[in-house]
Amino acid sequence: MKAPALLFTALVALAVAAPGMARPKTVTDPALPRSLPAEGGAVSVSWTDPAQFSEIKYSGNRWESERGTWVNQLATYLRDEAGQRLARGQTLDVTISDIDRAGRYEPTVRAGMNDVRVVKDLYPPRMTLTFVLKGADGQVVAEGERKLVDNAFLMGTQINSNDSLRYEKRLIDDWLRKEFRNGPALTSAP
Repeated sequence: MKAPALLFTALVALAVAAPGMARPKTVTDPALPRSLPAEGGAVSVSWTDPAQFSEIKYSGNRWESERGTWVNQLATYLRDEAGQRLARGQTLDVTISDIDRAGRYEPTVRAGMNDVRVVKDLYPPRMTLTFVLKGADGQVVAEGERKLVDNAFLMGTQINSNDSLRYEKRLIDDWLRKEFRNGPALTSAP
């Protein structure tokens, strides 16, 4: 008699605790922040609703594309790398409005293979962002929207082949190198 009552109690406790248990994170979770705090006040990065990103809408497997914290990881990488290129006193505000990661989840007839990202040159990494760069005096130095794409992403050297975001990070590096090509920043601080 005690065993069934104990089993019933355990099941009830599990049912009550289940909603609070950690579930896999998704980039579309409305409870997650949509911006990063500015590191040292120099670079702030925010993003629009990831559910509207091309990566999720057109990936071939929405559920796999939503998994993880890749938007936050890319935003953190952008903030950290951009912060190294600013002159003293400059600030940079970046808003990411679209991300399409390299590769796709292609339909397959094999069972259990629909969660494998296929990386081909047909599916280059893409990112759309807007930015405002201000000088130490608070005046706008540069601003605009950039649509980034790396059609030759498979031809470059592989810095870290274990990083699942390596192609997107290289896309960010290329943009920063082009945008801030005149040294540590577009203009120097006084």
